[in-house]
Amino acid sequence: MSQTTIRFTEAIDAPFLTKWLEEPATLRWYPMCDLREIDDAVRIWMSYAKLQAGLTALCDGKPCALATLYIQPFQKLRHTCLFAVIVQKEYRSKGVGKQLLEELMQLAKSKFHIEVLHLEVYEENPAIRLYERLGFVEFGRQERFIKEENGKYLAKIFMQKEL
Repeated sequence: MSQTTIRFTEAIDAPFLTKWLEEPATLRWYPMCDLREIDDAVRIWMSYAKLQAGLTALCDGKPCALATLYIQPFQKLRHTCLFAVIVQKEYRSKGVGKQLLEELMQLAKSKFHIEVLHLEVYEENPAIRLYERLGFVEFGRQERFIKEENGKYLAKIFMQKEL
């Protein structure tokens, strides 16, 4: 097992995020479908690094996973926060995502005073089991949210956890 450390996300992590999202098996679980959309998503994701609202997991010194808090700009909404996470294919099911999300939850609570952390995930995504193990519960579902290239629809599942 490789040594995993966590640090704040930096601009130099963007190419790793882009590369991981370009993998078709990974991209299936995100709403983007082409390089232009991926570039736009990476730009938005990385913009939160300036707030130190993102974390990068390093395995043997190289980025292997990223997570970010989408901090709300509106005072009335600052107690709640959406987050996103991605783990490089080779490091899934090895505890990296769990470690990264545990540290992200601590960051959300201690630095940003987040009370409710929430996520959106598509049905059939294997990461749902991890979210449930970490205490996230489903609070809603939007049927027929994603239409895959083969015409199959997937629901978007809304999950949350009180910190």
